[in-house]
Amino acid sequence: MSRKSPGPTADSDTDNGSDNGTGTGTGTGTGRRRSRRALSAVRRWIVTAPGTYIWLTVLFVTTVLLHRTTPAFEHGASDGSSGGPSWDPVRPLISGVLWIDGGHWLPYAVLFTVFHATAEHWLGTLRWLAVAVLAHVLAVLLGEGVLGWAVRYGDASPSAGNTAEVGVSYALAGVVAVLTYRVPHPWRYVYAFAVLVFYGVPLAADGRTVTDLGHVTAVLTGLACYRLTRGARSPGRREASSPRKRRAPSQEKTERPAAQ
Repeated sequence: MSRKSPGPTADSDTDNGSDNGTGTGTGTGTGRRRSRRALSAVRRWIVTAPGTYIWLTVLFVTTVLLHRTTPAFEHGASDGSSGGPSWDPVRPLISGVLWIDGGHWLPYAVLFTVFHATAEHWLGTLRWLAVAVLAHVLAVLLGEGVLGWAVRYGDASPSAGNTAEVGVSYALAGVVAVLTYRVPHPWRYVYAFAVLVFYGVPLAADGRTVTDLGHVTAVLTGLACYRLTRGARSPGRREASSPRKRRAPSQEKTERPAAQ
């Protein structure tokens, strides 16, 4: 009987963990568990949105390279000047997804996490990527077309043809807009109105630019991608629909004896 040790061992472990009744050991263990849960949640958030964070990694590398190069290279990479007017849509289409306008990566990391990662979790990587690509491509093509038309008919200087739309803001605007369909009613209309005002006011102002036109084009493209959002449900809706499926068999079992 004296050899039984569960009681004393448990008490001693409790005493050691609580640091002689002070509770510091228990508090430290709780803090560590919370930290592990937080790190696990962050890791899960990143792993389940691979497209967003691979893109962010590429942007981080190009941003570091941009800051480490000479000012001449940075100027050439940012405006794409080549010595004469040209309207090549391929250059802005490619450079627009590889470089950050202004060279500040951290604000875009926050925006990507809030909007791009949320949309990728909701839509899936392929549909999220489709929205981002459509918004970027249509915005760039329309912007380049309007710029070329303005230069041709004298509404803009010939040197404006060398200005490339560099930046990831078009794809971001399209994804921000498509998230309208994730917001529940009636807040969906409030969200859509806020997005249209945020991107539409600069276009309506006197100092509007081709970039402002591109942002509005990207927003309208994102809103037009409603069909891509069909079938994408939030976790709350999935949990709400699963108990119904589970209750259906039990209801059938209880109703059959009554019918007989």
